[in-house]
Amino acid sequence: MPQKLILIIDDDSRNIFALKAVLKAKGFDCLSAISAQEGFSILEENSNVAIVLMDMMMPDMDGYQAIAAMKKSPKMRDIPVLAVTAQAMVGDKERCLSAGASGYVSKPINVDELLMQIENFTK
Repeated sequence: MPQKLILIIDDDSRNIFALKAVLKAKGFDCLSAISAQEGFSILEENSNVAIVLMDMMMPDMDGYQAIAAMKKSPKMRDIPVLAVTAQAMVGDKERCLSAGASGYVSKPINVDELLMQIENFTK
């Protein structure tokens, strides 16, 4: 079975670095992008991305807009997106899910929760 590839889209390279370190330690291969547009380019070139970890608060195009764009693309619409956000207020999870995210993890990230969600969506 080919290795599950995870795409991390986050405008903060420190978040990408931390997530990659954790995921690589758990045996996952990761790609990363610092903008939604860069993420879309990676998705166009890699058909084996199993899940996208999407930062919801980014400049140019935020996670909500990016998920909406992915849902309109035949090539990207079926890839599960895990919303990763520092917004952990009441209603934020629902807002992410109603925007089309498959799951939701708040920052600071609980690694066990993250891994559980990745496993759930990449079976």
